[in-house]
Amino acid sequence: MTLLDIRDLTLDLPNGIRLLHGISLSVAPGETVGLVGESGSGKSLTARSVLGLLPDGAALGGSATVDGRSPLRAGADRQEIRRHEAAMVFQDPRAGINPMRTVGDHVTEALRLCEGWPAGKARDRAVELLTAVRLPAPSEHLEQHPHELSGGMLQRVMIAGALSASPKLLVCDEPTTALDVTTQAEIVQVLRDLCAQTGMGMLFITHDLNLAGSLCDRLVVMKDGAVVEEGPARSVLTAPAADYTRRLVAATPKLTGAVTVAPETSADAQLVVTGVGKTYRRRGRSDVAAVVDAELVIPRGGSLAVVGESGSGKSTLARMIVGLEEPDAGEIRIGGRSMAGIPRTRAERLERAKSVQMVFQDPYLSLDPRIPAGRAIEDVLTLHTGRTGAAARARALELLVAVGLSEEHLTARPRTLSGGQRQRVAIARALAVEPELLVMDEATSALDVSVQAQVLDLVAGIRQQQGLTLLFISHDLAVVRRVCAETIVMKRGRIVEAGPTSQLLDDPQHEYTRLLIDSVPVPVV
Repeated sequence: MTLLDIRDLTLDLPNGIRLLHGISLSVAPGETVGLVGESGSGKSLTARSVLGLLPDGAALGGSATVDGRSPLRAGADRQEIRRHEAAMVFQDPRAGINPMRTVGDHVTEALRLCEGWPAGKARDRAVELLTAVRLPAPSEHLEQHPHELSGGMLQRVMIAGALSASPKLLVCDEPTTALDVTTQAEIVQVLRDLCAQTGMGMLFITHDLNLAGSLCDRLVVMKDGAVVEEGPARSVLTAPAADYTRRLVAATPKLTGAVTVAPETSADAQLVVTGVGKTYRRRGRSDVAAVVDAELVIPRGGSLAVVGESGSGKSTLARMIVGLEEPDAGEIRIGGRSMAGIPRTRAERLERAKSVQMVFQDPYLSLDPRIPAGRAIEDVLTLHTGRTGAAARARALELLVAVGLSEEHLTARPRTLSGGQRQRVAIARALAVEPELLVMDEATSALDVSVQAQVLDLVAGIRQQQGLTLLFISHDLAVVRRVCAETIVMKRGRIVEAGPTSQLLDDPQHEYTRLLIDSVPVPVV
């Protein structure tokens, strides 16, 4: 029996451009099928077709059915699929829930408005669903707003909301991308248990091949809107038939193996953090110690990774180093100069920016959508180096070429670029200042494996050529092994373990470090 059946699906935009080329795939009850491929391969469009969530004016061909009903036909079939047959969990839970409404409102909405359940009965069902996705104290969370929950907790709320109508098929579009390894492991186990208990089928989109191999029964590999390979997950990932699949597998970082980054032996310390702490005061509630007595040293030209779960204090530490947060205690020295507190004057801000630059997790949010890539870099050059006009434009082009882009990207706005291209622009803009220290905060977590590999190679090349010092924050331990010579592990604001990356990952001494490593999906090869 087939729950989801897609046959020869095509999708054309009004301008005649074809995005999907004869896609065929199926999902049986209780089966998990992984949809993998690079950004722009058509994974999300294929998944959205299951619920009829497609661009306006799109022309569809072929067929698709969910439990015998077609989502490609507007009307009763599509409405019934959305109400009872299928549900979708999106990548960013904060973009999928109204920040002004409570968790309870979100989870019970479909039951109250579509099914006509009374408020009390809907609330009881919401508690059941939040319990099923292992959210602690579900009754208390019903009254909370999204900003009061962590990313992992909010993703559980989104899964509970999707399950409110007991769908036969769950479509998951990169639901664990931004989650740390332990939270990801918990979410994946929740999904596994739900499929086993209810017989629900699942179409799971991911760029993490290790995760796909550990979770999915079968894999469908897509490239440029077409299926290039499909089969049992283990067979596809251990003996791929298509060249494209082999390239994806080769680009996937591994948790085991030699660390390719040699430790720096420079006697000069580029970054010294001594006894730094940060506590957030909350009116009417207990204080939160985000960072407690942090100590670290990075030699000039060295690389240090900071790993830990969400809420461990990684980003708060980074923001204090950059000057976006003011520490309550301790000292931060960059290049031998004390960087105390948040820079207040223009001169102080320019000095801090020259010393350290930061590349954030989401380049779309850190780039002005109104400004082309070239202009974004030129503005930085004008501010920090005094270059204007043709000189600034020529340097901007040099930086774009250095990060693997070309002249045509000078005039491209962020919305026209892929995620990997936007991140390259963000890196080029940070390097325009010629900083002594570069801080990367989860800068590759949302990139597919091939683009991630390109960005990591790019950073490694720039470090070698320019002697750049790197502070790399990540929840991906395999990426850390590839990028950094030294690693520190943070838990609840404290550094619990530190040492050479190979030693720390191969022979962890702290139980928390062992938990992080054990939570990583089993490698595909």
